[in-house]
Amino acid sequence: MPAVAGTVAEQMAYLTKGAVDVVRESELRSKLEQAAGKERPLVVKVGFDPTAPDLHLGHTVLIRKMKHFQDLGHTVVFLIGDFTGLIGDPTGRSKTRPPLTRQQIDENADTYRAQVFKLLDPDRTVVEFNSRWLGALRSEDWIRLAARYNVAQMLERRDFRQRYEQGRPIAIHEFLYPLAQAYDSVHLAADVELGGTDQLFNLNVGRDVMPSFELPPQVVMTVPLLVGLDGVEKMSKSAGNYVGITEAPDEMFGKLMSISDTLMWSWYELLTDLSVAEIQRLRAQVDAGDLHPKRAKQALGRRIVADFHSPDAASAAEREFDRRFSGGALPSELDERSVAVPADGAPLPAVLVEVGFAGSNSAATRLIEQGSVRVDGERIRDRAVRFAPDARPFVLQVGKRRVARVVPGPPGKKSC
Repeated sequence: MPAVAGTVAEQMAYLTKGAVDVVRESELRSKLEQAAGKERPLVVKVGFDPTAPDLHLGHTVLIRKMKHFQDLGHTVVFLIGDFTGLIGDPTGRSKTRPPLTRQQIDENADTYRAQVFKLLDPDRTVVEFNSRWLGALRSEDWIRLAARYNVAQMLERRDFRQRYEQGRPIAIHEFLYPLAQAYDSVHLAADVELGGTDQLFNLNVGRDVMPSFELPPQVVMTVPLLVGLDGVEKMSKSAGNYVGITEAPDEMFGKLMSISDTLMWSWYELLTDLSVAEIQRLRAQVDAGDLHPKRAKQALGRRIVADFHSPDAASAAEREFDRRFSGGALPSELDERSVAVPADGAPLPAVLVEVGFAGSNSAATRLIEQGSVRVDGERIRDRAVRFAPDARPFVLQVGKRRVARVVPGPPGKKSC
């Protein structure tokens, strides 16, 4: 096992930074002490059902916590739930979730792996597929596994309980999902399992089941949902308040500079590898007036862009941001996007959605009403503005971050 930096107390502070639930901290401390004494790395398991392959910064909160364990020399198992994906995770669902096809699972899994290795070290990450052991279980094995948990325990889960009380259907196979996830922990002999706060029940099922297989219970750790660019709702594509990890450096940096000074500190905690003490020192400098909040935000932007691109790309994005917004200039290379416009014209909200500046018509309308939208430099507050299919190209801008040259055209013209 590689040398672990710092005392156990320092390791605990680093690993639990930003965590919501740690079940239990005393057990994690004990496992870290044993790992250091025996020079045996902990097995840290994280499961991903390959359902949504395009990751944004909200997804990386969990991946970064995996990296923190990896930084301290522990074994991270990146578990792709190709078997459990066939069941369909019912977490947070008000109805049965349709399972994925094998082709969807394979395609999404390949995309996931390519993206998570922007943060994780591929040489120190174990990639597993749970179909390897779950697919090998016989009928009697599933019966024995199911016998280790009861229906009353399953109904402690809020979404199951609500559906049961409201008379909405719960398919029997949905009860198998948390049991299958628990068996993953048994097979891997996991010391720690990580997940989002919405996964707490499933993670605890693994913790409950492991002793019946004569294994010590895993420590459960959850991380929070990241608040998006708007500072209100959780980050999501549907809300249009996200930063995609494959976005261009300039776009990513510009979005990062748009967040509030208050939200910045939460992002420092959840999206960087800085320790709690380092973040506190940085915040104290800002509070004392020794460091301008904009400079602290630029440092955050450089760190995040460098993680997903490179330090050089981050520096170039910062220079471009300063050139564009300190001097009020447009980007040096203006992105051009074509939009298909029907004969009766396209309303401004629809154009904003088609070029990717808003996630929905309602989100686009909010941007217009807030005065965030400009056409050829003129602020537009009327959502009824329409564009004809033969209209001349125009510069569309949302805030200071998103700008493109839009080329209208008749239906059937492919958007760029």
